[in-house]
Amino acid sequence: MTSAPKLLFADPKGKVMEHPYLLATLRSGEELVPPQDKPIPLPSAGRLVHLPGRLPVGLHPETGELELVREMKVGGKTFVPNAVGALLPPGYTRTFLPGEVKGSGPVLPQWAYTAAAWVGDGPVAWAIHTDRRSHWDPERYSTPDMKALVQQHMERFPDNRVLKQLKTCALIYRCFTSQNTFYVRDEAAIPASVMCNARCVGCISDQPADGPPASHERMDDGPTGEEMGQIGLFHLEHAPGRTMVSFGQGCEGEPLTRWKQIAEAIRFMRAHSDKGSININTNASLTKGLEALFDAGLDAIRVSLNSAVKDLYEAYYKPVKYGWEDVEASIALARERGAYLALNLLLFPGVTDREGEVKALERLVKKYRVDQVQTRSLCIDPIQYLEVARDKGAGGEPVGIRTLLQRLKAARPGLVIGNFARGLEERENAAGHG
Repeated sequence: MTSAPKLLFADPKGKVMEHPYLLATLRSGEELVPPQDKPIPLPSAGRLVHLPGRLPVGLHPETGELELVREMKVGGKTFVPNAVGALLPPGYTRTFLPGEVKGSGPVLPQWAYTAAAWVGDGPVAWAIHTDRRSHWDPERYSTPDMKALVQQHMERFPDNRVLKQLKTCALIYRCFTSQNTFYVRDEAAIPASVMCNARCVGCISDQPADGPPASHERMDDGPTGEEMGQIGLFHLEHAPGRTMVSFGQGCEGEPLTRWKQIAEAIRFMRAHSDKGSININTNASLTKGLEALFDAGLDAIRVSLNSAVKDLYEAYYKPVKYGWEDVEASIALARERGAYLALNLLLFPGVTDREGEVKALERLVKKYRVDQVQTRSLCIDPIQYLEVARDKGAGGEPVGIRTLLQRLKAARPGLVIGNFARGLEERENAAGHG
């Protein structure tokens, strides 16, 4: 019989330990709940992290009562413990948040904190292995030859501003999509925009002074259509397998704010090659601009959203001169134009899986015959997002992330649930890749 999941905590230096008797608790939205929905062993590329200024909450195994752990004594030293969570590698989707409450600490850095515990002789995490395709395996990235490959590509295209940005992303941020550009394989990044028409609370490249430190520095010089087209064309022509180029990366603003230059880049690529796929990751705010991209040859779109309910969507994205109605109009346009339509669903346990939110998402994937939902655990301080979501969106009790995904698949037969974009040949066989 599997042993009960023990509560984890960390000392002030970040050393992680298991509690002598308390069990772990999980957070689902505003609620702290006992362990449920069987955890998985922490993946080899995952890691445990401490949450500074967050107090762990345990469950007493005999009384069933929740206990806030304000103090621990280890090796003769008494200290205030920090809560512990897990960070998951690509391909996994969290189902619960760590059981903790805010103490005196700062806003947490932007990571997708996942509930974790200690079972038997190893750590576990509450997550689902949602995409088992191995081409995004972390071991395939940041290899010893990365620096030389970057230099080789820079010599091919000297002074190209796309590559100047991607060099930073690949070597400093270790962005996999950026590194693909230099490995010349799979999905490659083409950052396009310095501007954004949303002020997302969890933006990773632009944060207010009182927010957490941004995890990326946004590009500061928008490339021309020709510069983007050069990099994209080389990739489409030379990358083997599931070849794809994608506009709209974490190190930039909203690509549709530069739709004219992107349209020029797409026309340049398609004038010289019919290979591979051209995709855009976008907030789908500017329907007119998106239409121009489809006219130029765009064939895939991934729309980012945290909710299909207007007030919760707008509370998080804080849109400027657009609204939820524009996003839905762009989704409708993508379906009308026959593009591969994916949603980049920013998941947050206890909010995204509330009954009303699930129904709104079911309606969206069914009405517009969405091809894929890419699950993305929202990288944000949990308390920060709960403040955004409070009294917003559609209500109801949480049904669980696992049930949410099952219901979306039932609402739209053939829907692919995964974490990674699909290449052309994979889209044709989509039913076999769910």
